[in-house]
Amino acid sequence: MDAGSFASCSVGASIRIGFELPSFHIWNDGGTLHWMKTQTASKVPPRSGFASIYFLMHILLRILFFVALTGSVTSSIYCGMVMVAAIRFGLRRRRELRQPADFLPPLSVLKPLHGTEPGMERNLETFFQQQYPDFELLFCARQETDEGLRLARKVGERYPAVNARFLTCGEPMPKFHNAKVYSLAKLDSVAKNDTYITSDADVRVQPDYLLRMVQNLKDPHVGLASCVYLGTAGEGATLASQLDAVGKSVEMTSGVLVADMIEGTKFALGATMATRRKSFQEVGGFDELGQFYADDFVLGNRLAAQGTGVLLATHVIRLMVQDSPFWLSFRNQLRWMQSTRRSRPWGHLGSGLTFAIPFGLMGLVWGLCTGRAAVGLFWLVVMIVNRWLQAGSILLVMGDPGWWRGTLIYPLRDFLGWALWVGSYGGESFYYRGKVYKMKQGGRVESPE
Repeated sequence: MDAGSFASCSVGASIRIGFELPSFHIWNDGGTLHWMKTQTASKVPPRSGFASIYFLMHILLRILFFVALTGSVTSSIYCGMVMVAAIRFGLRRRRELRQPADFLPPLSVLKPLHGTEPGMERNLETFFQQQYPDFELLFCARQETDEGLRLARKVGERYPAVNARFLTCGEPMPKFHNAKVYSLAKLDSVAKNDTYITSDADVRVQPDYLLRMVQNLKDPHVGLASCVYLGTAGEGATLASQLDAVGKSVEMTSGVLVADMIEGTKFALGATMATRRKSFQEVGGFDELGQFYADDFVLGNRLAAQGTGVLLATHVIRLMVQDSPFWLSFRNQLRWMQSTRRSRPWGHLGSGLTFAIPFGLMGLVWGLCTGRAAVGLFWLVVMIVNRWLQAGSILLVMGDPGWWRGTLIYPLRDFLGWALWVGSYGGESFYYRGKVYKMKQGGRVESPE
């Protein structure tokens, strides 16, 4: 008998069974499974299948342990990187706030609209309250009867001193699968100024928003700047909407700040952008951008590839999250995950190792199955603290007054984010505004069914 071929493992059993296979003799003694290499084959007794289950369980638990350990290590490293990136962002933000805001070109503010939602009137009003010397507000919807356009007109009546125009563009042409870009093309055709600020309808800003955003274009070599945002759910919002909001604040911003720290900004965030008229033409024009769901990413990525400066602004805006049931919120977030997967497939694949709670739960299951419940529970608690540190550092540096609430629920959002990441590999079809589209490689969108 070769002593070097002996091995054992604990599987939590209390019975004693044994059998021989052509190459191994295996038996269980007091909860420990032993196997020993043999020289001869013998018949397997009737109870051998029971021991095989224990042996398979041991292998599966080993795999579970190493997956949980790997994910816990990578997510902890990522958490540390996020905290460093947050400190870097905060210091840069403080430094830029001390610099004079003396770059004041005339601006055209482009705002595509489609329908309305709770809180939108206040969102629009914050743009009429901007403290900036020379700007025009341009709104565009598909039809004159659009509720969002009507609401913008209503708000504009309260601010007659603001130069605002309200336009329609009709239904998007077949080649435009991105209706927002179709509206931007119309706004671009009538804008009086060559320096643009674009923003979505769910954006809410402070009075110095235009002033702060345009400072990023002071350098003539910079063609675009976008900024991170605080996802904000309304009073009495459902848990689903609160999780969506904190995901936009923490999960999105974490990835953006780390990417900016490692390789600079090679993308744009379309909630709001400061850019130049020529930047759109340099990447192929609106006809080209209209083929993509994530037109903002494509715009920033192509500008960066051409050597044009793309910056992450330190100004922070609010992105208002509409209250909606869980299934609708999940579907909307899944659509963005699918877009990210198609736009940058390798980066999206690697992001699966940045989540922490799923690996903490795996550690807990491993502990419970191996008789180490205390170790498993401690493992999960460590991962929860990991996410609290990540969320707290991001929300504090972004100036969120309710940072502690977002921090408290973020571990739950981390698990939801992982579920969305898994779901993003489920197919290429997505539902948007009453139609079904297909997301193709690179983020291109095919015609609806």
